[in-house]
Amino acid sequence: MRDSGGEVTVVRASWFSQNFNEGFFLEPVLTGEPALPTGDAVEAFVDVDDVADVAVAALTDDRHIGRTYELSGPRLLGFAEIAAELSKATGREITYAPVELEDYRDFLVSAGAPEDFADLFELITDGRHAHLVHGVEEALDRGPRDFTELAADVARTGVWTPDPGI
Repeated sequence: MRDSGGEVTVVRASWFSQNFNEGFFLEPVLTGEPALPTGDAVEAFVDVDDVADVAVAALTDDRHIGRTYELSGPRLLGFAEIAAELSKATGREITYAPVELEDYRDFLVSAGAPEDFADLFELITDGRHAHLVHGVEEALDRGPRDFTELAADVARTGVWTPDPGI
């Protein structure tokens, strides 16, 4: 991209906090026991609103041209900590259940999902994102939104209230 001659700003982020309310972690949260192959690995989950704010800034302010912004949330969280945050926000017990990658792969195949979807979890367990970066602060002169705040806001929408049939 940089060699294209265009005015470029690169914005990079890893796992989004919204994966728990808009993405593939929603159903496991609704069941009250997310069973995932992440072990004790941690991730710096970032709020997609922070990603959007950085992208808007990059598109509307020339001072961002040529910059690369690596984005993360303000702290590293493991899935057991996420479950605790969700329990606090929802007022119901949500417990993280670690499973082996091959068992999860078998579950995905039995549910009709692509088997290689399980490989995405290696992006968490290999530790490549187990550090904080400061692109939100660099681009916006403010810190990133914490998962606790996001969870409280999302819980008020009712999206984590299970259907009685689940």
